[in-house]
Amino acid sequence: MPRVSFTPNLRRHLAVDTLEVEGTTVREMLEEVFRLQPGLRSYIVDDQVSLRKHMGIFLNNELIRDRVGLSDSVGPDDEIHVMQALSGG
Repeated sequence: MPRVSFTPNLRRHLAVDTLEVEGTTVREMLEEVFRLQPGLRSYIVDDQVSLRKHMGIFLNNELIRDRVGLSDSVGPDDEIHVMQALSGG
């Protein structure tokens, strides 16, 4: 089953562990995550369910391509890593 994990920085602010959820796209998986952890929704996606600008999602160590529709395909053994994008200088 695909897994969704969160960086330590996110886990510090949002009490969530790595989750195994069903889904064939990033969006389907996130919807299941939000069903289990409703507080994550507004932090990760906007009101159109597009990925917020300050968030990054990696699918098997590659940045997802579709930040708007979250339609990247997910296989049964894939891993999704959700992280907050950091900037500064």
